[in-house]
Amino acid sequence: MSIYLNKILLMGNLTRDPELRRTGGGQSVCEFGIAVNTAEIRDGQKREETCFVDIVVWGKTGEACKNYLAKGRGVFVEGRLTMDQWVSQNGERKSRLRVVAEKVSFSDGVRQGEGGSGTRSGR
Repeated sequence: MSIYLNKILLMGNLTRDPELRRTGGGQSVCEFGIAVNTAEIRDGQKREETCFVDIVVWGKTGEACKNYLAKGRGVFVEGRLTMDQWVSQNGERKSRLRVVAEKVSFSDGVRQGEGGSGTRSGR
């Protein structure tokens, strides 16, 4: 029996404002990036590392992200990894890993008049 698991949990801050668009079929899709910081002490020295991750959110959850998130805001993302592959205009094969978010929680508090956490996407 083969068992597979593709699940990722990330908490970080947005590196850019969310961009919302619609597919040809009318489905909402929102994209943004987050920075996830890690700190550790190695050989008595504190070392910090930042990982930049691209996030894709579909449906109503993506619309909520566009409405309530902005660059610098904190988020908690639950989702799965996906590999995008394409050929560039000069014929070079390219690929990148992204996270398809299934749930997004706004983790740094909610300003007056804003909503709470997102819900599962309807993709």
